[in-house]
Amino acid sequence: MGPDLVPRPPSGRTFTTERRVRLGDATPGQRLRLDALARYLQDVSSDDTRDAGVSDDGTWIVRRTVIAVQCWPVFAEAIEMTTWCSGLGSRWAERRVSVRGEHGVAVETSTLWVHVDADGLPALLPPRFLEVYGEAARGREVSSRLVHPKPPPDLPTEPWPLRAVDLDVLRHVNNAAYWAVVEEELAARQRALRAPFVAEMEHRSAMLGGDEVSVAVSDDDDERFVLWVLVNGRPRASARITPAS
Repeated sequence: MGPDLVPRPPSGRTFTTERRVRLGDATPGQRLRLDALARYLQDVSSDDTRDAGVSDDGTWIVRRTVIAVQCWPVFAEAIEMTTWCSGLGSRWAERRVSVRGEHGVAVETSTLWVHVDADGLPALLPPRFLEVYGEAARGREVSSRLVHPKPPPDLPTEPWPLRAVDLDVLRHVNNAAYWAVVEEELAARQRALRAPFVAEMEHRSAMLGGDEVSVAVSDDDDERFVLWVLVNGRPRASARITPAS
């Protein structure tokens, strides 16, 4: 399953919800889009913490997401998502989501969420969060270190205009919008995401409305690539798509 995709815990809190892949979430080829899946992951995370009664004055922002697909969800398919806390740091927590569908869907995801205070600085995890999710994490410590390389200095770039709908309530570009950049690249190059594959997204710092954004892409071969989202030439996020071994 991979080091970032630990199995469901034998004990501790898990939360399960269901939804159906709708028309606005699917590609012309009928598979679920990556940006739509990113929204699903946000939704199940919020639904879980609300159901558990976990709330505080802080905010959670995404640092890293890993998506491993064995069988991709398709238009109109009913899917079930089960989530749990799979690891902890002092100021961040890793959330696993396992996705299953009525037609054999198998998607495993891992997202590292950083807990920040009102000033946007990393803050200690609330005691209530540890009380609810600590058992499922089983004492597993996770790092917030990013591993993607920086883009080569001579790599060509293309502009990526931000839209008002890309911003969330924090006035940041929502993490799902970064996956739309990947989908646009796939469509422009007429690529198909053939399962099994692994998609990774890392976020270095937030993008805001009004930022002048560009995108750079490096191809390793026909089946894999690395993409950087840049502001003034500096990477704010990166994505890597690779076939699963």
